[in-house]
Amino acid sequence: MQLEDLGGGTVGDVRKENLSLLLDVHLNLKVELGRTRMYLEDILKLASGSVVELEKLAGDPLDILVNDRLVARGEVLVLNDNFCVRITEILPPGERVHR
Repeated sequence: MQLEDLGGGTVGDVRKENLSLLLDVHLNLKVELGRTRMYLEDILKLASGSVVELEKLAGDPLDILVNDRLVARGEVLVLNDNFCVRITEILPPGERVHR
């Protein structure tokens, strides 16, 4: 994408200024471990320690969604006793549109 120099600055300065407009944009980010379907009756029976079986297998990549649209895949890591997500694949723009 070509950026027009608005005078007095370099194209890099203009790019930084344009990106600063996006700093206040709120995005909904989800990391999906897997999905399942359950009856309400079964959900009400869940308690601490209950196991919910998901459609994905252990070790399968996580789906990373932005505004409910799949944009990347990743894996769970533990870093300093915190869970983290490492992005392993960013989907190409064409594939993001079709999902």
